[in-house]
Amino acid sequence: MEDKREKGNNIIVGHQSPMERGMGSPQDDDNGSPGMRTAETLLRLLPVTLSVVALVVMLKDSQANDDFGSVSYSDLGAFRYLVHANGICAGYSLLSAILVAVPRPSTLARAWIFFLLDQVLAYAILGAGAVSTEVVYLAYKGDQAVTWSQACGSFNGFCRKATASVAITFVVMLCYAGLSLISSYRLFSKYDAPVGYNNKGIEIAAFRA
Repeated sequence: MEDKREKGNNIIVGHQSPMERGMGSPQDDDNGSPGMRTAETLLRLLPVTLSVVALVVMLKDSQANDDFGSVSYSDLGAFRYLVHANGICAGYSLLSAILVAVPRPSTLARAWIFFLLDQVLAYAILGAGAVSTEVVYLAYKGDQAVTWSQACGSFNGFCRKATASVAITFVVMLCYAGLSLISSYRLFSKYDAPVGYNNKGIEIAAFRA
């Protein structure tokens, strides 16, 4: 509740601090309307399926060749990282979807936790996709500067599965980009716009007609 009183030509407005506003009341729902909560829950569940698919495709990615031996995802650190990142992402997505689906009181701490974890997962999955893309590119094109020949001519099946897993991983990244925007909005909407603030309230100059 704001407290207004006139003082000369100015109006003094008592105002809650950002922390007071951010804590909210027990009746406030952190996830907005039921429709919005359902949409966010589905958006959080989607990466579960996608991450598991990307993970399984990569885990099964191996090929043997009579002339050049065999190759497996575990031979490449970038692909191992992609598997781990997708596994963590699937677990977090499922847990966060359950938490979002259940209506809970709005708190600043809860908003900060979702914001930070969504950001961490978004960058982790982006990093996994980016470094794996570089490896797939080198497997297809090679690098003449370091006399690294392309390998997909001999291990075509391996390259196709790796490409599919990386592509799915980037779809997961897009989901987390959207979730990061949502959690950012939920967090920073709890704070007031930057204004001059003191213990006596906000002083707003009155304009004469």
